[in-house]
Parts: sequence; structure tokens; C-alpha cells
Amino acid sequence: MADIDVMEMPDDNAQVSARKKALMLGRVIGLASEDDYRPSTASIAERAEHRERKQLSQHQANLESIFALALNYTPSDVTGVELDPDWRYQFFQMAEQIHNRKMQDLWARILASEIVNPGHFSLRTLAVLKQLTLREAQIFEKALGMSVKINTEPRFKLLSGYRVNGGITQYFRKHNQTNFGLSQFGLPYSNILTLVDAGILHKSEFETGLLNRNEEIQLTLFHANMSLTPKGQHLLFTYYRFTTVGDELCQLIQAKNDHDFIGAIKVMLAKDFSVNG
Repeated sequence: MADIDVMEMPDDNAQVSARKKALMLGRVIGLASEDDYRPSTASIAERAEHRERKQLSQHQANLESIFALALNYTPSDVTGVELDPDWRYQFFQMAEQIHNRKMQDLWARILASEIVNPGHFSLRTLAVLKQLTLREAQIFEKALGMSVKINTEPRFKLLSGYRVNGGITQYFRKHNQTNFGLSQFGLPYSNILTLVDAGILHKSEFETGLLNRNEEIQLTLFHANMSLTPKGQHLLFTYYRFTTVGDELCQLIQAKNDHDFIGAIKVMLAKDFSVNG
């Protein structure tokens, strides 16, 4: 077979044809010439061995990158613990296949966290994270930046709106449901389904219990807080709930609040709540 002529890897912004992109994949499977290696003069078994060496080298590089990042997150003034051998083995088996630098950072933070305080990240969560693409992680970060904790609850909720449930006033309102319009702020329903398929969000919407009139409610976001006081007796929130895996992954993501979204929901809430913050 002829050697594949693979051009130098281009800059990220360079325009490269699909054919050249395909040819670049020849490096991954050992079909591109490298130093003293020529696939045209190698047997298929030798090409397989060459590909395996490249893969093992890349896996080793991935692990070393994650380990180096983990050291940056591991404090020297806190007592560490021995990792569970099965958890450690599975962690490294999965982590070696993580190539993207941003995703490697997430795996590094998991490793550092488990060394300090084990048991926060299950093998099930690692399996989900291993399948998570960078795009899915970005959608997750977006959703988390729009999520809140209500009062002292430890879990984040992605509020989708609120509604009036009962009471005579519902018959005098044009709409009993107020939707926050997540799609207008970069989180369309297709993204919700992406997180559902990834095992991070439950598909169905949930509802809180009825909110007590004149009882203050604290909403905690990542870098913002607001307090609400219902003006009526029959109000409740609707929301999407993170799965157990999603809750564990919430510990990893340092999301940014969407201030346009926060400002918009304050305006919508003001109709039926006294809003502060």
C-alpha cells in the first residue's frame, strides 16, 4: 500500500478540506509515515502494532495530563486517603481515553476530590462523564448557570416557571402558567433533551409544593442571590430536576450566571412575588 501524505496539522482557524481532514485520521490508525516508519513497507500486523503503540502513548499522555492537573487541585495541608482499589482502577481505565483539555480538567478535579474526601463520585457518574462530549458539557454548564437552590435545599433545580394552582383568582387570570422562556437565553428544549439523553436531567418537569404566602423564599445561584415573597396562597414553581449523576457532576462545574436571564425572571416574578436582590 502507498504511504498517506498527511500535511502538517493546521491552525484551528485554518480552512481545511474534508478530504485532508480524513487523511489526517491516517495518523490515528497508523497509515501515515512517521520518522523511520513507512506503512507501505510494513505488514498489516506491524501496522497494527504501530497503531497500538500510538494509542498507548496517547493514553499515557492523557493520564499524565490529568494527574498533573489533579496535583494542582490537591491541598498539601489536608490529610488524604487511600482510594478504593476498584474505583481507582476504573477511574484510570476511563480517564486514559479523555483527550480534550477541558474535560481532562474535570477528571483531574474528581481525582483530587476523592483523595481528600472519597465517595462523592460513583463509578456510574464516571461512566456518564466518559461519554460526555465537550458540547454536552457546555450545555450542562449553561443549564447549571441558570439553576437555583431553594432555601436550604442542597440540590440545584432548573426552574422553568411558576403557576397558580387553585384558588378563585385563577379564574380571573388570562394565563395561570408563567414560563421563564429558557430557549430565549440559549437553552432550547433540544438542549434539555440532550441532557436527558446524557443521563444528567430527568425528562419530566416537577413541581414544588404550594408556596406559603408572605413567607420569604431564598433563591441561591452561583454568584447571585434573590429573595421572593409570594403575594398569593396558590403559587408553585415548575422545574427540571438533575439526576443523581447530574447532582454529582454539579459539584465539578463552575458555572457562570446569566445576568440577562436573572433580570428577565425578576421582571416575570414581580407580578406575583415581592422580589429583592
